[in-house]
Amino acid sequence: MNYLKDEEFKLKAKNSKSIEHKPRILILYGSLRERSYSRLLAEEAGRILEYMGAEVKFFNPDGLPTFDNDRSVDHPKVQELRDLSLWSEGQVWSSPELHGNISGLMKTQIDWIPLSIGAVRPTQGRTLAVMQVSGGSQSFNAVNSLRILGRWMRMITIPNQSSVAKAYQEFNEDGTMKESAFRNRVVDVMEELMRFTYLTREHADFLVDRYSERKEVQNKAIEAMNKAD
Repeated sequence: MNYLKDEEFKLKAKNSKSIEHKPRILILYGSLRERSYSRLLAEEAGRILEYMGAEVKFFNPDGLPTFDNDRSVDHPKVQELRDLSLWSEGQVWSSPELHGNISGLMKTQIDWIPLSIGAVRPTQGRTLAVMQVSGGSQSFNAVNSLRILGRWMRMITIPNQSSVAKAYQEFNEDGTMKESAFRNRVVDVMEELMRFTYLTREHADFLVDRYSERKEVQNKAIEAMNKAD
C-alpha cells in the first residue's frame, strides 16, 4: 500500500465527536502495606481528580496473581483490571521505589494489561500520569521506569510527574496529604492530566494510528481473499 494513497489517515483526522461524560480515570498503586504511602498518594490524587470533575476508579491489587501469561488469564482480578483499563480514558500509576525501581506488584499490574487483546488495545491512546514515593531523599528512578512502560503501552504520558521524598512525613493520620510543595506538585500533575485527557480523548485512536499496522491489516485481508479464491 502506497502511503501517499492512504486515505484512511485523512478520514480519521476529520472524524471526531463531542464527548460529554466526565473524564474516566483509573488509578493503580503498587503496595499492599497497611499504611501504603503509594496508595495514600493515589487516594489523594483521586480526591483531587474528583474535585476537578473526573470519574475515578481504583484497582485494588490484593489477590492479583503473579503474571504467568495465559495460565491465570481468567482470574477474576485479571479480568477486573483489564475491564477497568478498557473503561478508562486516562490513568494514574503510583509506585513506591524499591531497590531503585518500581515495586514488583506495580509491574505485575502493568504486565497483566496486554498491549492488545485481539483487535482491542486496552491502553493505547490513553493519557497517563506517573507518581512515586520514597522512604529517603527524592528520587526519580520509579517514575522514569513508569514512563518507559507507559511509552511501551502506547499511552500519552504527560510531561509533569510527582516524586514524594520521605513520604512517611507527608501524610496526616487520616491518610490525607499535608499541605506542602509535594502536594502542590500532585495538584499540578492532576490538572495537567485532566487537560491532556480533555484534549486527546476524542482523538485517541487517531493520535496513535500507525501506517505500518494499517498496511499489515490490509495485507492479511488480501491474503485471505486470495486463499478464498
